[in-house]
Amino acid sequence: MPLLIVLSGPSGAGKDAVLSRMRELGLLFHYTVTATTRPKRAGEKEGTDYCFLAEEEFQRMLQSGGLLESAKVYGHWYGVPKQQVEQALDEGKDVILKIDVQGAATIRKLLPEAVLIFLTLRGIEDYEQRLRQRKTESDAELKVRLGRVSEEMKSLPLFDYMVLNNQGELDAAVANIRAIVAAEKCRVNPRIVEPR
Repeated sequence: MPLLIVLSGPSGAGKDAVLSRMRELGLLFHYTVTATTRPKRAGEKEGTDYCFLAEEEFQRMLQSGGLLESAKVYGHWYGVPKQQVEQALDEGKDVILKIDVQGAATIRKLLPEAVLIFLTLRGIEDYEQRLRQRKTESDAELKVRLGRVSEEMKSLPLFDYMVLNNQGELDAAVANIRAIVAAEKCRVNPRIVEPR
């Protein structure tokens, strides 16, 4: 049975880096591309990192039921295109979604058989260092994001697994995710995800 895997965690945990490394290694998943209204960051590719949409276009998708889940985060909309997920699962592919903690909570309610993985760092200092290295937020935005890390950590009991993404240990984080998927594939009672 195909799995629906949700990779979530606070801003700066390294979700994009982990997924990028998984792609580099050729791991066979359908990597769902999130739609967003936020501006493209340096180095991001349309259709690979995100589907960058105008606010009106995003709202049309939202109103027509074309999104599995959506949320406004840091002033921008993000959403998971439903058709991508349904099609990949119908084809028997394991699907991996990258969404924020709020979105993961929504997926848990809508699709309780999804596998939720919380990606995190060791402490708030590591988050601050990562976010500063990104150089994509002002000091005020950085303060808001760091304030949310503590709040998002309280959501940990919602998740099935936690993976540490320590500095310089990206491959270890990927290996842990692979181990989780392998364990889930060995379940006596498999998870059956039906997104309709």
